[in-house]
Amino acid sequence: MAGLYTGSHGRNDLHVPHVADQHDGGVETHEHSSKTKECRICRDEIGLKENGEMFVACGECGFPVCRPCYEYERSEGQQLCPQCRTRYKRHKGSRRVEGDDEENVEGDFEDEFQLNNRHNQTFDHPHSEYGENNKHENHINGGGAIPSVAGSVAGKDFDGEKEAYNTEEWKERVEKWKTRQEKRGVVTKPDDGGNAQDDNDDDFLLAEARQPLWRKVPIPSRLISPYRIVIVVRFVILCFFFHFRILTPAYDAFPLWLISVICEIWFGVSWILDQFPKWLPINRETYLDRLSLRFEREGEPSRLAPVDFFVSSVDPLKEPPIITANTVLSILSVDYPVEKVSCYVSDDGASMLLFDALSETAEFARRWVPFCKKYSIEPRAPEFYFSEKIDYLKDKVQATFVKDRRAMKREYEEFKVRINALVAKALKKPEEGWVMQDGTPWPGNNTRDHPGMIQVYLGSEGALDIEGKELPRLVYVSREKRPGYQHHKKAGAMNAMIRVSAVLSNAPFMLNLDCDHYVNNSKAVREAMCFLMDPQVGKKLCYVQFPQRFDGIDRHDRYANRNIVFFDINMKGLDGIQGPVYVGTGCVFNRQALYGYDPPASEKRAKMTCDCWPRWCCCCCAGSRKPKSKKKGLKALLGLGGLYSKKKKMMGKQYSRKSSVPAFDLEEIEEGLEGYDELEKSSLMSQKNFEKRFGMSPNFIASTLMEEGGLPEGSNPTSLIKEAIHVISCGYEEKTEWGKEIGWIYGSITEDILTGFKMHCRGWRSVYCCPKRACFKGSAPINLSDRLHQVLRWALGSVEIFLSRHCPLWYGFGGKLKWLERLAYINTIVYPFTSIALLAYCTLPAVCLLTGKFIVPTLNNLASIWFVALFLSIIATGVLELRWSGVSIDDWWRNEQFWVIGGVSAHLFAVFQGLLKVLAGVDTSFTVTNKSADDAEFGELYLFKWTTLLIPPTTLIILNMVGVVAGISGAINNGYGSWGPLFGKLFFAFWVIVHLYPFLKGLMGRQNRTPTIVVLWSILLASIFSLVWVRIDPFLPKQTGPILKQCGVEC
Repeated sequence: MAGLYTGSHGRNDLHVPHVADQHDGGVETHEHSSKTKECRICRDEIGLKENGEMFVACGECGFPVCRPCYEYERSEGQQLCPQCRTRYKRHKGSRRVEGDDEENVEGDFEDEFQLNNRHNQTFDHPHSEYGENNKHENHINGGGAIPSVAGSVAGKDFDGEKEAYNTEEWKERVEKWKTRQEKRGVVTKPDDGGNAQDDNDDDFLLAEARQPLWRKVPIPSRLISPYRIVIVVRFVILCFFFHFRILTPAYDAFPLWLISVICEIWFGVSWILDQFPKWLPINRETYLDRLSLRFEREGEPSRLAPVDFFVSSVDPLKEPPIITANTVLSILSVDYPVEKVSCYVSDDGASMLLFDALSETAEFARRWVPFCKKYSIEPRAPEFYFSEKIDYLKDKVQATFVKDRRAMKREYEEFKVRINALVAKALKKPEEGWVMQDGTPWPGNNTRDHPGMIQVYLGSEGALDIEGKELPRLVYVSREKRPGYQHHKKAGAMNAMIRVSAVLSNAPFMLNLDCDHYVNNSKAVREAMCFLMDPQVGKKLCYVQFPQRFDGIDRHDRYANRNIVFFDINMKGLDGIQGPVYVGTGCVFNRQALYGYDPPASEKRAKMTCDCWPRWCCCCCAGSRKPKSKKKGLKALLGLGGLYSKKKKMMGKQYSRKSSVPAFDLEEIEEGLEGYDELEKSSLMSQKNFEKRFGMSPNFIASTLMEEGGLPEGSNPTSLIKEAIHVISCGYEEKTEWGKEIGWIYGSITEDILTGFKMHCRGWRSVYCCPKRACFKGSAPINLSDRLHQVLRWALGSVEIFLSRHCPLWYGFGGKLKWLERLAYINTIVYPFTSIALLAYCTLPAVCLLTGKFIVPTLNNLASIWFVALFLSIIATGVLELRWSGVSIDDWWRNEQFWVIGGVSAHLFAVFQGLLKVLAGVDTSFTVTNKSADDAEFGELYLFKWTTLLIPPTTLIILNMVGVVAGISGAINNGYGSWGPLFGKLFFAFWVIVHLYPFLKGLMGRQNRTPTIVVLWSILLASIFSLVWVRIDPFLPKQTGPILKQCGVEC
């Protein structure tokens, strides 16, 4: 186990407070060279034709595809080129398929007959005839024709062809043909049947590995087509409804009518922003077996890409260390090559409690990880595995499983006792501060002023499990903090981990998790690799987002904690456009996308050129080509093409437009410079440009140019640790692009939305991966107060983005963000403002009942039709949405209820708090006092915590209840004729009360008691509002003359 390394900003030293065994951190190097052209589908060599030329599947664009993939696409696929979508033409020696032209390719009749015969005799898989040893055997024959002896028809050609050759040539050709047939599995040797079967199996596996790693599963037409039709119909009905509402005012209640129309128009716009991004929902399926066949061949090193895990923590007293330990243990035991996994834990509170807890976790992992992999258990977080109420003997055939499980459970209980002892000790901080085991003071005693700290627990050569096998790397990171520096909370901590991981392991992909989200599916990383390592779309993906699933939520999900509607409806809709939004956890990133690079441009089809146009016309239309070719040749001569092509990718148009310092373009540098001086000056300018972007770290800058990841050869572990301390110093990001264009973006407490938005604006795509078994699970606040504060934080972040320069309403136009994706991002930042309209609309029913007025005048038959049609279209949209998504009606209804509850409380406070913070600089925050929950199951559900967020919805409930009583009393006093107009008002009021019903249950608690302060404030506000309204009723006519009264019957 390596010692704890610390360092400070501005000091060129590396301090080791206590010395332990230091081992090499397992430096990996990645070398990738490709001398021959590779197939863009299966990554195998394309091979040559019989004439020695490279095989070209598509004659239009020349997209590189090998012969086996070409044959499979023609026989079982769409028969189209993946790039230009031109239909493949039949090549010499290829089997005919439906749709081929009638003309015959000269001399290939026998090839076609042989291929057909072979196709009928081999196994069911359409691609199985192509094996590793015979990928290009069908190109070797000089004449392109492969003789066939299957049947009497070929016999004549066989005899006729024999006469054209002498005996020796003929025997040699027959032997070659037999060898090829045996390798393909068409003909087997009579004395070696077993080996032939093995060859068939190998051919089948290799053919299976060539198949796509994932596929898109569109929603069936019978489900999605009616849904889209109803959306269009509802939009049309909504237009006619607004036409009626605007042109038919209620003159006797004009202020109420005006407020209601404004609110309804806002609701209509919000519905459009939310609905139309769900126009193209899709599902996706992955094939993990094909991933293993392609990248994990037997007897060869695994070629799966390395992955760095990021776990973020702030305060271990609020985020229990046992939960963080379970998250780390689930990461260390994932079903992935151990040398490809590194886990970085960020401690933004510089807590010695978490430091010691990770030390205990690393020791326990030496027993837990081999146990998980030996018996393939799920989940691999011990707390949740041992608490599952299932038959753990199911499908476990090993006789030692029961014994090992009991022993492991006993060891885990002992591990929990040690962790709880650390927590109890941490509650009483000594006056002199914490001291480590060797007597050295803890560097993080002052959480706001401490050096950067790095501790490597696992991953060294000596850190092995109890079976003597290597374990994944585990690294503790606490970035430097000093007074006077802006640290940017979670976003700053994540950017620090990006740099540390780039220096120590530099995996091309990164997976970030909150400390309370554990890996529930050990194959989660493989699920993501099916997309990120796909040869066609992987390079264009910025991240793969997984849905969030939660444990410990009550069965009824009173406050919509699971958020099923968002994750199973909205996110699948976005996946069909440009990809889902980033939700902060459970996401696998492409490191190059976080560095601010643009996605690789698609290979465009070469344009046709001819000599029929005058030269001056070509110059006017296409420009001069000579200077460009000279510059290009000069770049190649100097060996700078690769470096500057990478540099040009960075930040796209925005960086060159925003940079205050001119970007040193190579083409400008070349002018006036010659020879060696030119190379030296250009390299120096490029280095300065990189330093202004990424910071003053040569190691880190070098890592940004390695798309496949890995570390430079000959890296010294001590120098790497020293460099890692340097990149987490508090002043490293000054005068760089970190947080602006690179890494997690600063400027909002919901940095996840902002970071994903910037990537999509550059043209990157994202993917939503939703396997049957949830990949990650976490914990969610289930009591009312904590849930409202969680929603408040999300809404406040959206308001901050709305008031910033990154607002989707005006940012990124002219870029590569699709319009429906932009609508989705606009919806994510304007939804808090719906709370103002929602609060007014929920108050209107009580006002109407108390005053006897209504927002709608007397309806005629045509107007009634629009109201009924709108109501029915809303129901139809919801029903059809549930059909294609599979969401239950209970989850949908809970989501609707909490939309109202959160809208009139947390969202409303977020709007005013965001305006105060951004415009006036007043940073107000609502804190919740921590209290222990009951020991009973879901005890926290009934735990009440006072917060000002509870006042508005409580007031609304009381107002509407008072209005209902007043309305019914008035109808009873006024007679039968007043009941008809009352029904519309009562329906309106009950709509509000039913939506706020879960909130009312939360107030009552388990004992049906509500704190006195809530009752007093709510009754006081409702009473004052009602009395003032009655006193200054604006709807009664003001009389200025004498009041005339009837004096009697005979008058």
